[in-house]
Amino acid sequence: MTCRRMPRSSTSRLAGIVSAVAMMTFVAGGATASAAPTPVPRLDLDRYLGTWHQLAAIPQYFNLVCARDTQANYSRDPQGNIAVRNSCTTWANTPNDITGTATSNDPETGAQLHVSFPGVPTQDRLNGPTNYIVTALGPEYSWALVTDPSGLSGFVLARAVALDNADWQQVRASIVAAGQNPCLYLTSPVTGGESAIVPLCIR
Repeated sequence: MTCRRMPRSSTSRLAGIVSAVAMMTFVAGGATASAAPTPVPRLDLDRYLGTWHQLAAIPQYFNLVCARDTQANYSRDPQGNIAVRNSCTTWANTPNDITGTATSNDPETGAQLHVSFPGVPTQDRLNGPTNYIVTALGPEYSWALVTDPSGLSGFVLARAVALDNADWQQVRASIVAAGQNPCLYLTSPVTGGESAIVPLCIR
């Protein structure tokens, strides 16, 4: 996401939540993957296209500006790559978006990609190392778990604005299987879905 200044009260509130998550992670014994997460056996990229709602994520500097309704939209571009458009509503109740390109780095599974955003430091090259791995998929591509080789990022994406308890149980199990700690993931407010920001391990 593009970066804009957040209201101080919102920044303080979110910083407090992130600090609490870090403390829970320390108490739980750490949370980073020791090896690169394993991609799903096969990702049908054309089936993966379309709009995804972010329902939870490990906080990243580039999306702290987002207050709610964070989405990712994927489509084919004229070169055959994936056009990426990320959008959200900010704490100031304004729209925010950024566009980029995803290229496949894994012809065997199709589930490891390099996503680039022009003008964003370390992410402005069209081709580069893998920084987007789809590690789990729900039935009929209803949800997806995405991380990177370091396991330091994580996103729970879904076609719908909400998941039921059985789906959330599968998501948490998939996070653990990827070598991550569900306590690092914070729920993302979505209109018509979750309204609170809480660690996924206590949701």
